[in-house]
Amino acid sequence: MEKLERITTDPARMNGEPCIQDLRLTVRRVLEALAIYPDRAELKREYPQLEDEDIRQALAFAAAVVDDKVLPLPHAR
Repeated sequence: MEKLERITTDPARMNGEPCIQDLRLTVRRVLEALAIYPDRAELKREYPQLEDEDIRQALAFAAAVVDDKVLPLPHAR
C-alpha cells in the first residue's frame, strides 16, 4: 500500500476533509482544479503552493477511494 504523506486529515481543519499537507486546500479542490485546469502550468499559476507530488498524491488518494481501499493518513502536527 502506498504511503501518502502529503495528504493529511485534521478534524479542526476544513471539517476533517483530506487536505494537501498542512494547507487549507482539500484533495477534492485539487481534483476539481485539475478538471478546470488540465494544463498543469495553468493549474500551478492558480495554486502556486502545489507541487507535482501533491497533485500526484491527490490523484492516488482519489483512485484508492474509488477502489474502496482504506488508506491510513497522518494527522496534522
